[in-house]
Amino acid sequence: QVQVVASGGGLVQLGGSLRLSCVASGAVSGHVAADWYRQSPGKNREQVAMMASGGYVSLADSVQGRFTMSRDAPKNTVYLTMNSLKPEDTGLYYCYWSDIDTGASQWGQGTQVTVSS
Repeated sequence: QVQVVASGGGLVQLGGSLRLSCVASGAVSGHVAADWYRQSPGKNREQVAMMASGGYVSLADSVQGRFTMSRDAPKNTVYLTMNSLKPEDTGLYYCYWSDIDTGASQWGQGTQVTVSS
């Protein structure tokens, strides 16, 4: 069993920054992939960032140049650093954790990001 906890959301002004964290605990191997999704009001859940098990990162076009995704492997933690935030970035951000070795996957609870104009 893997438990995944996301945190770091908050209320920021236009142009502000936040760093989201996603921590996995329990039966976690060293071979994992992780994704960040967001659910914005009135929209479907969309993937904003993904990190493959080898560390390759892919970002959605809408966040390119503003968001970065990183990992602290010994801490079983991935981060989503968000800069130059816009009101359209507002939403509930979810982390999705996939363990390549065990085949287990788990959603974290959402963390709310609100950007005021």
